[in-house]
Amino acid sequence: MTMTVTVKGRNIEVTPALREYVEKRLAKFERMLEDMNEAVVTLSSTKGSDRVELTVPLKGIVLRCEEETDSMYASIDLVVEKLERQVRKYKTKLAKKNRAVVKPSLDDIVPIEEEETPVKTKKFPMKPISVDEAIMQMNLIGHAFFAFANEETGKINVVYKRRDGKYGLLEPEI
Repeated sequence: MTMTVTVKGRNIEVTPALREYVEKRLAKFERMLEDMNEAVVTLSSTKGSDRVELTVPLKGIVLRCEEETDSMYASIDLVVEKLERQVRKYKTKLAKKNRAVVKPSLDDIVPIEEEETPVKTKKFPMKPISVDEAIMQMNLIGHAFFAFANEETGKINVVYKRRDGKYGLLEPEI
C-alpha cells in the first residue's frame, strides 16, 4: 500500500519540484510504519520565512511537526527529522509497553473535520486508554494537555503538564 502525501500551499505555489522533494523525503516512513498511509504537508511563506507543517494520523494518535526557516527545503528537512524522532519515540514506547514492536494500523481513523467558525473545532476518534498512554500521546504531539477517555472510569479526563514538571489529571465529578 502506498502512502498518500497531500501537499498544500499557503501564500506559495506548490511547484512539482517541491511536491516531489516532500514525497521523496517522506517515502522512508512507509518502511518505518508499514500501515502509515496518509501525510498532510502544508507549505507557507511569509516575509523572509518559509514554514512547513506536517500531520500524520495514526491509530489513536496524530503525529504533528512544524518548522520555520528562511529556506523551504531546509524547513522540509528539519520537519522530516522531527517526525523521524517522534516515530522512533512512539515505536520505542509501544515496544516497552507490549514487550514487542507493534506497528500501528490506520484502519479505524476518522478524518479530522474543521468548521469555519471563530472557534477552531477538531473532531477525532476517542478510544478508552490508560493515563500513562494519554501522557505518552500528549508528549508525542508536544501539547501541554491531552483529553482522553479513561479506560478505568469510562469518563472523559484531561492530563496536563504542571509547572513543576510533573503531570496532573482532571477527572469530572457530577
